[in-house]
Amino acid sequence: MTYSEIEWRAMGRAKELALLGPRGINPQVGAVVLSPTGEVLSEGWHRGAGNPHAEIEALSHLSPADAHGATMVVTLEPCNHTGRTGPCAVALLEAGVSRVVYAVADPAERSSGGAERLRSHGVNVESGVRADEVTEMLDSWLTVVRLGRPFVTVKWAQSLDGRAAANDGTSKWITGPDARADVHRRRAAADAIVVGTGTVLADDPALTARLADGRLAESQPLPVVIGNRPVPRDAVLRKHPRGVLEARTQNLHQVLDDLRERGVQSVFVEGGPTLASAFVSAGLADRVLTYVAPVLLGGEKTAIGDIGVSTMAEARRLTLTGIERLGDDLLLITEPARISSDERTD
Repeated sequence: MTYSEIEWRAMGRAKELALLGPRGINPQVGAVVLSPTGEVLSEGWHRGAGNPHAEIEALSHLSPADAHGATMVVTLEPCNHTGRTGPCAVALLEAGVSRVVYAVADPAERSSGGAERLRSHGVNVESGVRADEVTEMLDSWLTVVRLGRPFVTVKWAQSLDGRAAANDGTSKWITGPDARADVHRRRAAADAIVVGTGTVLADDPALTARLADGRLAESQPLPVVIGNRPVPRDAVLRKHPRGVLEARTQNLHQVLDDLRERGVQSVFVEGGPTLASAFVSAGLADRVLTYVAPVLLGGEKTAIGDIGVSTMAEARRLTLTGIERLGDDLLLITEPARISSDERTD
């Protein structure tokens, strides 16, 4: 990898610019144009779907003479496809840019290939500059591209013996205040929070993310209710600051496809045993958060129901990626186990 200290610093600035853009169906991208002597000529960032990409935005502030022979420093590989805007790789060639430095390759099949196109036309291209930092910034979007849908976290709270409620249906509160505060922090970090109509009718939840003092967090997830029954007009959820999205279907793939089109990158499933089981059974749980309280309830109200496992050979194996103590409770963070080729039986 060959790049200058000036280009390394410019990539740091491009990352800062990228964060000015909105999170959504398109990635956050920032760009800095440098003169042949390393002077910053212009800057740009992507301002959302339908707007010019970061590279085009940066070029728009330059005269043709200044752009010719310049270096484009950009957080994501210039795109190579025509969507609402034209290919950035072509725009850079037409502007006469002589060098392109980017951090992360575009993983999307329809838009990748910009670097190869630029190189084939004689542009000096350098990749991987501050790649770890930019990858972390783009983590949600990169995951959505890889999965083809939003990243799904399924959460439940349970007693030590695996119950989500007492036999009379009461469940407030299985876990203590530290665990509940952790849930609210994670809600605030998600783009959408998903429950079933059964939970709405039984518990009348607010589904807001709140601070320790009860005030609403600055960032609120979009509440999504899955099921054929409507949310009552007088439900507390109707007062949510983001409104409420009612998904009148049992098709979870369809729900996630719709959420992706709305720019949702992360989904927090908090809808009770029925919905949690449905996501796990469908293979749509990318992370499972299990809050375990040192309390015994017994009875039939298990934290998770039928997930299509009838024998140990069909057990859904998870990998434990983290354990956190939250007051008297434990949080177990797990993800689907990756089966190596020598463990497969098919």
